[in-house]
Amino acid sequence: MKRRSLHIIRDEHASLAAMLHSMSKLLELGPAEDAAQFFDVMRAMLFYIDEFPERLHHPKESNLLFPKLAKKAPEVRGAIDRLERDHMHSEKAVRDLLHLLLAWEMVGSSRKAAFVDAFGPYVESYLDHMRLEETVILPAAQSALTDEDWLEVDQAFDLNADPLTGKHLPGPAFEKLFSRIVSKAPAPIGLG
Repeated sequence: MKRRSLHIIRDEHASLAAMLHSMSKLLELGPAEDAAQFFDVMRAMLFYIDEFPERLHHPKESNLLFPKLAKKAPEVRGAIDRLERDHMHSEKAVRDLLHLLLAWEMVGSSRKAAFVDAFGPYVESYLDHMRLEETVILPAAQSALTDEDWLEVDQAFDLNADPLTGKHLPGPAFEKLFSRIVSKAPAPIGLG
């Protein structure tokens, strides 16, 4: 039986990975002639990460999926513990990056290195986090969880409706954010 939440989680991971790769590409290009646009789109992308993966995606994993899986598949508890530690630190990490970006924008190029030095490990850590979920957690969940377990998880993830997956329109509150990201970010996320 197909589990909607597995598809949603994978779609959201793919969107986030594309976002992180786009940000890396944008960072390689640097501010160039249009510093205002560079900082604007980088801020928008970091804000997206704080609003969607941190506030919608991770809590559903931590509060629903992981506890159910820990009970049914104790052999993956070590992976769950590591992912939970990541979740506990990831919201602060994205906000720290946003602060470093603002320092670079407001204070100048003397603050660029601090952002660059923090951004690379942040991206690698996030990609590694998603890889662990997709290679260990999701297969274990597919095998161990019951239809009743999946019903609650599916219903919760159905509410995410992340527009960057390409399957949902942004709600009115976030229409401006997603328009900004899509119009100014480099491919694969944006048209810029």
